[in-house]
Amino acid sequence: MITEKANPPVCRIVDYKKFLYEQKKKEKELKAKQQKVVIKEIRFGPQTDEHDYEFKKRHARSFLEEGSKLKAYVFFKGRSIIFKEQGEILLLKLAQELEDVGKVEQLPKLEGKRMIMMMAPKK
Repeated sequence: MITEKANPPVCRIVDYKKFLYEQKKKEKELKAKQQKVVIKEIRFGPQTDEHDYEFKKRHARSFLEEGSKLKAYVFFKGRSIIFKEQGEILLLKLAQELEDVGKVEQLPKLEGKRMIMMMAPKK
């Protein structure tokens, strides 16, 4: 054991290349232990049919159950932007039906031609 308050100060002679190698090894180990955030996307149209909606909802549920974040968005093409309310209702309905497996991180928000909502899995 080396004390910091030793008089004269104690130093250790180290092979610098070996020291750098050990440091790199430790960093790599830490990086491997980190958990990567995976974001899965699901796209709807403003007038998505009931069957399509159910199909995509099933996929969304599986994404949340496997621990991925979910980015659900309604894409407005051309003049369909007049159905903003329908898009918002669709996303809120999805959030409500999936609240047992995930929680809403970001409420539906219009960004250009997309209305985006983010959901994260419940622990």
